[in-house]
Amino acid sequence: MILKKHKETILYLFFGVFTTLINIVSYLFFTRILSFNFILANVWAWIIAVLFAYLTNKFFVFKSMNIDIIFLFKEFLSFVSFRLLSGVIEMLIMYVLIDLLFVNDIIVKVITNIVVIILNYLFSKTIIFKNLK
Repeated sequence: MILKKHKETILYLFFGVFTTLINIVSYLFFTRILSFNFILANVWAWIIAVLFAYLTNKFFVFKSMNIDIIFLFKEFLSFVSFRLLSGVIEMLIMYVLIDLLFVNDIIVKVITNIVVIILNYLFSKTIIFKNLK
């Protein structure tokens, strides 16, 4: 009963974990393998994670099955807009903690991902996919 009642939240957290892993692994790839600056690496990791998150949120979490091209465009634009907002918040936190307070970038990356997961769930649940039920 609890699983059924909270299925959406559980699925969001499940895919959120994978999105976070994709984000962090991508970030590590760009910073450690390709030697990108942490800002540029975070932008590329963010793009990859947002694309994955949109697809999983659309089809598996919030079950938005409308694939009309105009609808997809509007929905994706809304999704990306709110992800940009949470991405800017993430970048500001990273800048302050890494550049100004000299906290380890991996620790900061994990912390910011937790903040971003919470913000993105709230945006998705209350704004982006709210009229789909």
